[in-house]
Amino acid sequence: MGVRKVETKAEYEKLCDEIWHHNRLYFQEAKPEISDGAFDALVTVLEETERDHPEWVSPTSPTQRVGEKPLEGFAEIVHKEPMLSLEKAFQVDELTAFYDRVCRLLDRNHLEFFGELKMDGLAISAIYQNGQLVQAVTRGDGHVGSDITQNVKTIKEVPLRISSDIELLEVRGEVFLPTKSFERMNAEREKEGLALWANPRNAAAGSLKLLDPRELAKREGLTCVFYGIAQQTPVKVHKQHQVFQFLHSLGLPTWISFKGLPLVPYRLVKSVDDMISFQDTIKSIRPSLPFAIDGVVFKLDSLDEASSIPPTIKHPRTAIAWKFGAEQVWTRLREITVQVGRTGVITPVAELEPVELAGSTISRATLHNEDEVHRKDIRPNDMVLIEKGGDVIPKVVASDHTTPNRAAPWHMPKECPACNTPLVKDEEEVAWRCPNRTGCPEQTIRSLAHFVGKDGLDIEHIGEKLIRALFENGLVKHPSDLFHLTKENLFTLEGIKEKSAENILSGLQAAKNPSLETLIMALGIRYVGTGTAKRLAEAAGTLDRLQEMSCVDFEGIEGIGHEVASAVHDAFHDSLFLAELTALLKAGVTPRPPEKREVIVGHPFAHASIVLTGTLSSMTRTEAAKRIEACGGSVTDTVSKKTSYVVVGESPGSKLEKARKLGVPVLDEAEFLKLLGNTS
Repeated sequence: MGVRKVETKAEYEKLCDEIWHHNRLYFQEAKPEISDGAFDALVTVLEETERDHPEWVSPTSPTQRVGEKPLEGFAEIVHKEPMLSLEKAFQVDELTAFYDRVCRLLDRNHLEFFGELKMDGLAISAIYQNGQLVQAVTRGDGHVGSDITQNVKTIKEVPLRISSDIELLEVRGEVFLPTKSFERMNAEREKEGLALWANPRNAAAGSLKLLDPRELAKREGLTCVFYGIAQQTPVKVHKQHQVFQFLHSLGLPTWISFKGLPLVPYRLVKSVDDMISFQDTIKSIRPSLPFAIDGVVFKLDSLDEASSIPPTIKHPRTAIAWKFGAEQVWTRLREITVQVGRTGVITPVAELEPVELAGSTISRATLHNEDEVHRKDIRPNDMVLIEKGGDVIPKVVASDHTTPNRAAPWHMPKECPACNTPLVKDEEEVAWRCPNRTGCPEQTIRSLAHFVGKDGLDIEHIGEKLIRALFENGLVKHPSDLFHLTKENLFTLEGIKEKSAENILSGLQAAKNPSLETLIMALGIRYVGTGTAKRLAEAAGTLDRLQEMSCVDFEGIEGIGHEVASAVHDAFHDSLFLAELTALLKAGVTPRPPEKREVIVGHPFAHASIVLTGTLSSMTRTEAAKRIEACGGSVTDTVSKKTSYVVVGESPGSKLEKARKLGVPVLDEAEFLKLLGNTS
């Protein structure tokens, strides 16, 4: 197909349709009619035409996927049809109870359900009006989500225009990263020294929420499938098992068009036995799937009957998710090493013979603390059982005590491996610490990494690998030094070229205007987590006020006890800390005042004071804190009589015992997630 000249708007619109036609053949049907070169030539003609005639440019032109200006933030959109979370089943009797309940509600003896994969991605809703994509929204709390339309436009499989005479079509689906794309993205992050994504879902969510769609477009591999209809005018589909074929016929990505599946990932089922058979089949092929799933979903096949049954506050009554348990595998524990944290905490780490687990290769797993190692009697050279808690964090579940010729019990070393300072242990803590806070190089590096990391300023293109190189080459010793880096400095480091240096400096410039709570958190004050940082920011409002406040003032903030108050007061009256803070301000770091916190009326966590202790398997503490705050609650770091709940993960510290002594309600992770609901 030769290059041609476009003379009229009608020819321009015809060219747009032609490109969309070939785009669909390539991405949906895997049956391209023209070469990549010919396709690129068509796009070149389109781009030249739009430069000559900007008045013709349509919002659904193929060129409009990428190129919009970075968004200032994501607008909140109210879902016309709520995006409710699904009720979960882990046992056959729970599935049976669900089936029987729907039969009773419809006064039927038997019903047909449609089984399909439960993706481990980011749920979205996409709205097409008169065939054009007009909006894409995240699930959010199920009632209000974030407008991510421009970012969804960067996903090549999602058409901006569909061949349809439907006035309105709202479809529900999942954005996710296939396993190979996830591994490639993490390999690139590792090269740059950035923190690795914990799993494909986190990577997909983090990518999709980038404010600049042009940056998102650079992250190849993000894809999408649609599997549900929320609104359709006029009504075209009456059965769930017809949805995939119908959406596929419109050019929307579904399982029908997904490549590399070992079998058809959906089935019409007529009984609980059929449901169990289907989930057994999917579970057996789960390791060979090219993406992550965490279960299967069963939906009442009749959409008309499903719409006749009103949902509960949280869940539709006619659909349920069967969740798979965490995958486990045995491997050998080569040795137990220790790593030094930014606060001096020494953590034992299991160095493993690499093993495949839940779609990734595992070679290390945290052992939490010395007491945990002794409680499970874990020793070097043991065969150990590894599990991904919540399919996210690798952990050692158990050790085979029958392993021949077992090594002697492991003990914490007496000295810090980084600076040889004798370790100390507080009577009220399980952790050993290196007390050399200002002279331990590993603590300094970890503190700097924390400052730039996700729990700090979250600076793009700067990870621990780069921080370590900057420190070891004498370029950075304090956080403020980062903001004085130049290209010439960076060029002295191995592997840093022009583009890399520009990205690093651009990331630093963008990080100069953090929220006050973010800066407080980044400064790494002992005992101050995300919840306390937020409360300090809300109570003080400015850095100047924080320096003026007394220990009594800090204790007067709800959820802050004497120990935390003393640590914060000491920090803001420490000459070295204040000198660094002044240096940051002189370097151009200007914190924003705190924003007013919203409250979800009637939510169990509204106005609640919550303490997190131990390791959660389903999310990080930072993510948990954000979701609690989205409900109107707050996270604190000290247990008191005013604490509403203490949420307990694996290997909790002394906070659990204190909660029991004070009679504070304790929630395990399952109870926490149940109360939390569907905030995200």
